Amino acid sequence: MADENYKVRVEERLKIKIGEAKNLQCRSHGSTNQPDVYCTLSLDQEEIFRTSTMEKTLNPFFGEEFQFDVPRKFRYLSVYAYDRDRHLKQDKVLGKVAIKREELNTYHNKDHWFAIRPVDADSEVQGKANIEIKFEPVLDRNGREVFSCNKRLRVRVMECSELTLKNGSCDPYALITVTYSNGKRSTKRTKVRKKTVNPQFEEMFEFDNYDEREKDRDTTYTVCPESEVEICELSVSIWHDSPGMADDVFLGEVRIPIRGQQQQNAAASNAWYFLQPRSTKNRPSKSCSTPPGTRLSSDNSLGSLRLKIQYTADHVFPSEAYEPLCALLLQSVDVSPITSSTVYILGEIVSSKMEAAQPLVRVFMHHGKIVPIIRALANSEISKLTDPTTIFRGNTLVSKMMDETMRLAGLRYLHTTLRPTLDLVFQERKPCEIDPARVKDQNTIETNLNNLKEYVQKIFTAITQSAVHCPAVMCQIFHDLKESAMTYFPENREVRYSVVSGFIFLRFFAPAILGPRLFDLTTEQIDSQTNRTLTLISKTIQSLGNLVSCRSTQQMCKEEYMECVYREFYTEQHVQAVRNFLEIISASSNPQAKTLDTPVLLKEGIMIKRAQGRKRFGRKNFKQRYFRLTTHDLSYSKAKGKEALCKIPLSNILAVERLTERSFKMKNMFQILQPERALYVQASNCVEEKEWIDLLTKFCQTNMNRLEKYHPCAFINGHWLCCNTTNELAPGCSEVSRPDSSLHVTLDPERDLERIHSLLFMHIGRLETLMGMCEHRAYTNEVQLPAVIDDVQTCLKTLTQLREIAFQLEQKHRTYQRSLARDTKLGSKAAPIGDDNYLHLGSRVSLDSSLLRRCMATNP
Repeated sequence: MADENYKVRVEERLKIKIGEAKNLQCRSHGSTNQPDVYCTLSLDQEEIFRTSTMEKTLNPFFGEEFQFDVPRKFRYLSVYAYDRDRHLKQDKVLGKVAIKREELNTYHNKDHWFAIRPVDADSEVQGKANIEIKFEPVLDRNGREVFSCNKRLRVRVMECSELTLKNGSCDPYALITVTYSNGKRSTKRTKVRKKTVNPQFEEMFEFDNYDEREKDRDTTYTVCPESEVEICELSVSIWHDSPGMADDVFLGEVRIPIRGQQQQNAAASNAWYFLQPRSTKNRPSKSCSTPPGTRLSSDNSLGSLRLKIQYTADHVFPSEAYEPLCALLLQSVDVSPITSSTVYILGEIVSSKMEAAQPLVRVFMHHGKIVPIIRALANSEISKLTDPTTIFRGNTLVSKMMDETMRLAGLRYLHTTLRPTLDLVFQERKPCEIDPARVKDQNTIETNLNNLKEYVQKIFTAITQSAVHCPAVMCQIFHDLKESAMTYFPENREVRYSVVSGFIFLRFFAPAILGPRLFDLTTEQIDSQTNRTLTLISKTIQSLGNLVSCRSTQQMCKEEYMECVYREFYTEQHVQAVRNFLEIISASSNPQAKTLDTPVLLKEGIMIKRAQGRKRFGRKNFKQRYFRLTTHDLSYSKAKGKEALCKIPLSNILAVERLTERSFKMKNMFQILQPERALYVQASNCVEEKEWIDLLTKFCQTNMNRLEKYHPCAFINGHWLCCNTTNELAPGCSEVSRPDSSLHVTLDPERDLERIHSLLFMHIGRLETLMGMCEHRAYTNEVQLPAVIDDVQTCLKTLTQLREIAFQLEQKHRTYQRSLARDTKLGSKAAPIGDDNYLHLGSRVSLDSSLLRRCMATNP
């Protein structure tokens, strides 16, 4: 930007919970057949996630949560509901919910019911087109200008970007149509561009005045005399060429009104336009379609869908901008009392404790201070309790910070411990239902009970024998929590166990078993029977964590049918095993870590790879393979469970980089560079692509032989497409992505500090209210302060510093937003015509600036 000498990056994150649907329609009118329903989550038209299938119901409950960093720009977040067809294997779309990107904040962190709207092919569009239009005077044979109310129209279709894939491919072409005031049309067409969603057309078309076309009255270009008609509208529609099918597939259109001098002057000469749904009058038949997030059908009989959405978009500045905020946060460890610290105050003024805990944990982990800050907060909380059974039972800031710390530090440990048994549950699919109200045949309960006991015993054994693998940072925190609880409740002999088991069993292992997809323990769809099995196992494991403090099975058992399971495990042997496990993971602040002999699975899934050319005369074609990434190597096989066709040690990976689309005209491709060759891989979508690249980069960026440069395009037909070098072994022409040099390579402290600033400024009113109460209390004792404040003077000092830093950062944001709004041109690729995205550029700037003015007035 003109006024800034630093770069600003935009980091978006989306978390969505697909709750339930209600009042869906039967499969056909008058039928009682109920659908098998699942939902998909899409960015524009690209599917990102899919829920499990709920069978034979008009009111399916999903309860599934998905969260991911948004890897690209998008216009609409869509959730589609489908009816699975087992026989034809062609699922039917029931409808969708589409929300514009700019409207996501309206529903932030709220449960909301959305009406399900109809879908048809003419409304499913995405992408944008670059079009140039010119009006030129008509010249006679002598080159002199002829007086005419209609000038010659020249249209150049330059290129398109981010078009929709249809059945996995896109062969686009453009139709250019001019409509005249008498209803006649003139249409021309570009050439087809094969296998690309970003076609380059660069074709020019001319539409002349009517005097020159009188001889063509019998053609489609014939119109009335020039004095009676004029050009009204230009339409550029994009189509997917699909030979062999009934019709080509509509991808979107741009319609530009150009009737009369005023509209012609208003039309941009060269601009980008968002593709729009097909206009109703141009559709082949009457339809009640629903363009994504725009026109909505008045027919609300398709049902509704409950969603909970959390969407954040942070503009992240370089680290220098956050130094004052970071320093103030890190000082919290030494502030006394802790209730006057910045961390504690943030937890009190931010409405969602989890929203505050996540960035705080990441910042403190990056700086190696997560253990002392949790210790200080825990000591403060425990010191104010009178009943040891209520320790960390509420959703306080310190309990949420512990949850996030265990998720970050313990994910690998979690996979090592639980994954073998959970994979067995998914493969065997043994029924484990023991609730008589849910079982049709009561004779199967005994068999189901044995199945459940078998799975619970396997997981119980895996957990209690995993103590030596518990991450050191978790062991240190558990040690501190135990010491604190024993200090304040010395008479309670069980508190040394319950304070640790409350986290490791109730808030770590049990939630992971209940929702394995949230913890990356599986990528497969989970059917209703397996989901119920996981629920029963999670219930049991959660209760087994209470063995050390419960006196009988009556205290553990809430459901009568679960008593027989609890009785099986409520033995002295099991109680002692839990106690030994808890003692080991909390015995020392620095336990000796043991090296794992077996590799730990990090990620797996189906991708498409190009043959590496290991055989001299082998064909370099594309094939679908099942990939597995472990802590030792990357391998692929023909299918899951089959023998690996190739294993690449992580030490042999020199770099992992994206591959430009023009190499193979395929999206979501990346390359894994090895000493002798490159492996080209295509992920299923943009989110999968980013996750694979991030994981591979994380574990390979410390390799001693890591490349400095690479080729962003492939070597095809005897030369590199990026630099045209004919030597296949030539050094790269572009620098590789620079790895993070910090210890915690998965952390992004600048982004987390920006998130903290956003939360702080969002709740600045609460901060100022608390600040005002402290100021009045400093002069009089009449003001009743909240119980969270132990020392007025130190708290007021922290509040003042925090407020000043918040306003300074916000001022930087306002300056940047003004510069962005000034430099961004409507019609550019960043702000295409046809949507109101451009209007949102200055929305943050136009906010009430009274708070900023107040702060400036109070600061000398």
